[in-house]
Amino acid sequence: MNENKEEFSTRKKIVHIVIVILAIALFFGGVYGLLVWTGLWDKVNSVDKVKNLILSMGFYGRAIFVLLQFLQVTFLPIPASVLVIAGSLVYGPIQASLLSLSGILLGSALAFYLGKTFGKKLVVFMVGKESCNKWIKFLDNGKYSYVIMMLLPFFPDDVLCLVAGVTDMTWLFFIVTQFLTRPVGVITTAYLGGGELIPYNGWGLFVWGGIILLALVMIIITIKYKDQIENFMSRLFRKKKV
Repeated sequence: MNENKEEFSTRKKIVHIVIVILAIALFFGGVYGLLVWTGLWDKVNSVDKVKNLILSMGFYGRAIFVLLQFLQVTFLPIPASVLVIAGSLVYGPIQASLLSLSGILLGSALAFYLGKTFGKKLVVFMVGKESCNKWIKFLDNGKYSYVIMMLLPFFPDDVLCLVAGVTDMTWLFFIVTQFLTRPVGVITTAYLGGGELIPYNGWGLFVWGGIILLALVMIIITIKYKDQIENFMSRLFRKKKV
């Protein structure tokens, strides 16, 4: 009798997960179809197009900009940097940073919530099995490395937010990490992405080369010495608690 109950409970959970995944797939498919049908999709795949879209919306431009930043975290395959740069050209770096952070932080929280609530099956559905397993393996014993990864470029920040929800990472640690790391990338992109402070030609090429090289070195260190980073940070925080 107990076996029948357990089997029924398992089937019920599976059906529930399938329904949720289908509902999310239909929602995202519907949003994508709407974007394509209205022609909006063709207006958000470059800096100039996003800038023109925002300007064409007039009073509602800021709301559309925040919405795009929110959607790009979990759904739209648009680099956040494209939106940040376009926003900074229209609103200036300070206002663009604040608007971007509003959408990105909300989108990150949603991604983490989806991972926490619906588990690995949903994450595999959204990012692929190979990518999901790779990052789960890395984050299972690498929450401090996760902080560094969120600070550095080239890591898939939005995927990491989703996958982090599948691990034992707490909401508090996740939220604190987002508020500490997201502003660094967004503000840096808003001020430097347009090429005004550091141009994409002449002497600027050497500076950009140095920045990219430094970022690559930090990425290699983070991946190669993950265990050492975790042990050091764990001891450091343990001492502070004492």
